[in-house]
Amino acid sequence: MADQYAARRGRLRRLVKSAGAQSLLVTDFTNVSYLTGFSGDDSYLLVRPDGEWLLSDPRYTQQLRDECPEVALEIRDPGVSMMKSIEKVVGRRAIRLGIEAGSMSVALHETVASALPRAELVACHGLVEQLREIKDRHEIKALREAVRLAERAFEVIRSSLRGEQTELTVAHEIENQIRSFGGSGVSFPPIVAAGARAALPHASATSETIGRAGFVLIDWGATEPGGYKSDLTRVLVTGKISPKIERIYRVVLKAQQRAIAAIRPGVPASDVDAVARTTISKAGFGKYFGHGLGHGIGLDIHEGPRLGSSNKAVLRTGMVITVEPGIYLPGVGGVRIEDDVLLTRDGHEVLTSTAKEWDEAITLV
Repeated sequence: MADQYAARRGRLRRLVKSAGAQSLLVTDFTNVSYLTGFSGDDSYLLVRPDGEWLLSDPRYTQQLRDECPEVALEIRDPGVSMMKSIEKVVGRRAIRLGIEAGSMSVALHETVASALPRAELVACHGLVEQLREIKDRHEIKALREAVRLAERAFEVIRSSLRGEQTELTVAHEIENQIRSFGGSGVSFPPIVAAGARAALPHASATSETIGRAGFVLIDWGATEPGGYKSDLTRVLVTGKISPKIERIYRVVLKAQQRAIAAIRPGVPASDVDAVARTTISKAGFGKYFGHGLGHGIGLDIHEGPRLGSSNKAVLRTGMVITVEPGIYLPGVGGVRIEDDVLLTRDGHEVLTSTAKEWDEAITLV
């Protein structure tokens, strides 16, 4: 993997140069991990034309040596601030120093500017994130494992579902099962929303029991040991429901299937969103689909690219995206169906395989 991280940093150097900077101070901890393999936090990375320096503290000395032995280290002594380390590795010479504009706070920007009076700080927007959109083979393997962990956990949850279970009980058991299968945890707090509460796209699990609601929406994902995350959503029918729920389920499923069929390299993200949105609108539910169709996944649960009506950027081979149309009817309930999809050279591959046809959604408790 050391060569893979070095290749990422090499690509980043070219982006830094094209952004008009000479070096880049990486302060987003996830980006530091992506570029070095370091799994800790509280550390910065200075990427220069002639190499890189990882700035950290004594808590991580051995971990840094084990995880990224090829990267030069600047370990500050106890009581020495991070800014002193930055001053040391950057120096007081005139330099165009790139900063991560999307994640650096105003306070940190002021501190860096004060400590490096001869440096010109260049706002760089999403350079590492741009690299992260395209997954390499190691990342794709990790994402496959994250999907596998999530799906194994879900099968256990589904097979043992009981009407007296609460949303919170199910959410906690999802995490327990993911960990029991070897995952490091959930990708995010699972959304378990029964009945009318499923109309809340980001509902928090409560003490509401799932049996009397008739159906339950479960949005969950697993984090594999290397930190990569999956993201899935299914609706399970647990009892008697209104015909409207079945109707919107079938509409959402059709919208998702059509959108997935449209995915291939070179297609604008907005076009894929439009396929699903048009299907839902023609069925009369357009105003009840109020979010984008999907997003990239990786070390973060929400990464680029975003599948939305305003994103005209084209999809590229190696991207891994979610496809998750939904219809949310206040006071009635909601349906969202979500899968993780890899962009391949000639089209796409759906990484998730959990059943989603209407008949397969029926899980009476």
